Amino acid sequence: MASRPKPVNYIAEDAKLGKNVKIWHFAYLGSGSSVGDNVMIGSLSHVDYNVKIGDNTRIEGSAYIAPLTRIGKNVFIGPAAVITNDPYPMTKKMVGVKVGDGAIICGGAMLKAGVRIGKNSVVAMGAVVTKDVPPNVVVMGVPARIAYSRKEYDAKKLKWESTST
Repeated sequence: MASRPKPVNYIAEDAKLGKNVKIWHFAYLGSGSSVGDNVMIGSLSHVDYNVKIGDNTRIEGSAYIAPLTRIGKNVFIGPAAVITNDPYPMTKKMVGVKVGDGAIICGGAMLKAGVRIGKNSVVAMGAVVTKDVPPNVVVMGVPARIAYSRKEYDAKKLKWESTST
């Protein structure tokens, strides 16, 4: 009986990994990147070069994290989220996105090069962020606009979790 080949990840030799990092199948981690403690990077995710990821962050499958991105601590990035770094493709000048501590970037969201996502903010599923997002708000839509506060989001989440299905 033939044996199965092991799934392959590419992790650059100079990438720095913290303690208890989990990188799932077929993920890529580029040169000069730094990953904090207790980080999970999902299958098929592409974390490009010179990216910094804070402790306790979770990046779901098929996410694309562009070069120069800075991600804070306790961040969640949903499946197939896209973070860009070239506001006028293809130029020679790149600019990173900054994601503040405790932020949530939901699945399928797209972040324009150079934007800042404020601490504890939420970017809704499929939202297209073209401008900075202040702290403690929820943005949604195309282009993304403030819909309500993080406090309201947390209350809705708690109500959802407490109802039976």
